[in-house]
Amino acid sequence: MISRTEYNELNAKLAPKSKEGRTLLFAFLVGGLICMIGQGFSDLFKLLLPKSDEKVIGQLTSTAMIFLGALLTGFGIYDRIGKYAGGGSIIPITGFANSVVSPAMEYRSEGMVFGVMCKMFVIAGPIIVSGVASSVAVGFVYRLIGAIK
Repeated sequence: MISRTEYNELNAKLAPKSKEGRTLLFAFLVGGLICMIGQGFSDLFKLLLPKSDEKVIGQLTSTAMIFLGALLTGFGIYDRIGKYAGGGSIIPITGFANSVVSPAMEYRSEGMVFGVMCKMFVIAGPIIVSGVASSVAVGFVYRLIGAIK
């Protein structure tokens, strides 16, 4: 049996070297490009719908980006982008669309209900539940603080 120190030395020798700089650069560039595309959609919607308020423009932009992320996932492009971009492709709203569509596509052979519909929120479901639960907790605390004043 080898000691912890020997194991750590062996692991350091045999483990592949990390390319952190390259990974960070790709994440930054891809994340920035996704945000630039989103800004482009926002500007386009402002031109097409000049009398709309910022809330409507934001909703349309989010919808367009979610659709684009789901479409690219469906064609297998988003996963290839994510292979190089890492967190740069996961963090924007398009990453959420990818996390919903990918499991649905993977389990489509099990049928519409037990495959697509059940597996669609395997990854995104806990995030949605956590967000809703957190918002309820924050709303409760906000209400409680308001009642104390």
